Amino acid sequence: MNKVFSKPFLLTLFFKQNKYHRHGVLVHTLKVLYHTVKNKDYKLLPSALLHDIGKPFVAYQDEEDVVTGEWSFTDHEEKSYQIIKNWNFISGYTKKMVRYHYLIRDIKKHKIEDPKRSAEKKMIWDSLDEDMQEDLRRFIRYDDLGKV
Repeated sequence: MNKVFSKPFLLTLFFKQNKYHRHGVLVHTLKVLYHTVKNKDYKLLPSALLHDIGKPFVAYQDEEDVVTGEWSFTDHEEKSYQIIKNWNFISGYTKKMVRYHYLIRDIKKHKIEDPKRSAEKKMIWDSLDEDMQEDLRRFIRYDDLGKV
């Protein structure tokens, strides 16, 4: 886990993530907030603010990342959840959204490269009620809009 003033933490927070994100975590988060407000989806505002809070803590570079100058963030959503799970002023709904905001992408991403992980994530998805699934579908759109 990276410390707050470590190079990986600061670089990923302010400057660079990877080929999927044009900006650092902070600007990306602000853009996700913007799209959430623009769509008047106020229910998702706390999730938009907190969804990537754990990313700079788990940022790392494998050999390929070093070559490309990019960063990886495996299981950042779980780290984000672990940070906020005991915050009493955050609703259980928001904690779930933060924890599962990457679930849709995780299921698709690992379908071929890691079918077991994909199946585990699909079981989590199937355990969520339809309203939560729909909220996650909307949220992933705002998250994608925050990447460009």
